[in-house]
Amino acid sequence: MSAVLDNRNSLLPGRFETLMGLYAENYHRLARLFAPQELAAGHYVSSVDDGLDVHLQVQEHHPYTIELELTYGFVDAHTGQRAPSAQLRMYTDAHVAEALHCHPGRHLWQVLGPFSPVHSVFQHRLRMNRFLTRWLEYLAEQGHSIGTLEPRPAQSESGGFI
Repeated sequence: MSAVLDNRNSLLPGRFETLMGLYAENYHRLARLFAPQELAAGHYVSSVDDGLDVHLQVQEHHPYTIELELTYGFVDAHTGQRAPSAQLRMYTDAHVAEALHCHPGRHLWQVLGPFSPVHSVFQHRLRMNRFLTRWLEYLAEQGHSIGTLEPRPAQSESGGFI
């Protein structure tokens, strides 16, 4: 009995397990919501009655991964880019999806610095993926789904069509 009491941490999930659980949850939410594994590479827009169009850019399909960007249709006044924005990678073999970064045009090293402590990087990954979980849940509650997605022509940075 004392072995159980002495090892209290074994009863709680570790931080790595928590992050991997978020990745798995995000994969399943994203797969149910927009089914990007079934979409061709391209730009898609989901419009519902809330007036906030969701943009899904399926950037590339690889044998075991899919590169995506998920954004709203309004522009951040400071960056001039859509916000919020999440760069995502879905691992179709492992059934996990991770948010690579959640700031328009900014990568993890730009947010935390080039030589960040591992703990800081890990904490940032947890925050990004918790945000993604809540955002996907919110989008589903608003009525966004694979049924509301429509393909759109891609636009260049200058606003013209490619």
